[in-house]
Amino acid sequence: MISVLVVDDQPLVRQAVRDILSDSGGIQVVREASNGREAVRAAAEAAADVVVMDIRMPEMDGIAATSEIIAGPSARTPRVLILTTFEEDEYIVAALRAGASGFIGKGAEPEDIVRAVRTIHSGESLLSPIATRALIERFVEPLPLASVWEDRSLSRLTEREREVLVLVARGLTNQEIAASLVISPHTAKTHVNRIMTKVDARDRAHLVILAYESGLVSAGL
Repeated sequence: MISVLVVDDQPLVRQAVRDILSDSGGIQVVREASNGREAVRAAAEAAADVVVMDIRMPEMDGIAATSEIIAGPSARTPRVLILTTFEEDEYIVAALRAGASGFIGKGAEPEDIVRAVRTIHSGESLLSPIATRALIERFVEPLPLASVWEDRSLSRLTEREREVLVLVARGLTNQEIAASLVISPHTAKTHVNRIMTKVDARDRAHLVILAYESGLVSAGL
């Protein structure tokens, strides 16, 4: 059973998400919160597997709440799925930087929301490669190269791992990476997991942002 915390300042949205998830089977909404501060407290108390998080809320927004939840002392850190509207592109990137594992629009079909929660829970990022790349190209500025490489241990990556990181940033799946580099899918997955460990990234979303910030991948390439 996947336990979920639903966070939104609109009661009707919380009700809709709760009903969709509760009717899906295998998912249980264990808590709700109406703002970011409540969300941080509820995440610690309820030990939810997934937090479905709105961005714009009173007292504390979803970005700050996501950051606090991910950095929390609990050994069981939930994964965060951002509920968003098309007007919040810049905030989506900020939320991914804060530790969110993906995003989905509030106008999504019920089955898409259920699938999103299950995807996040399984440890995968919920990213549309095209949409995510477009967002990052608009809102992520490359940082000083030396700073990124030192702070995120990019210098520890092997040449092959850097190749894999570039392909991840371009939206390729493990299967596609394997085909591009003429390696097995298992080897591709192993490379991705090692990269995450070396640069302290939670999932592919953060690898994509890191690749752009470091200059390994440039806008339009």
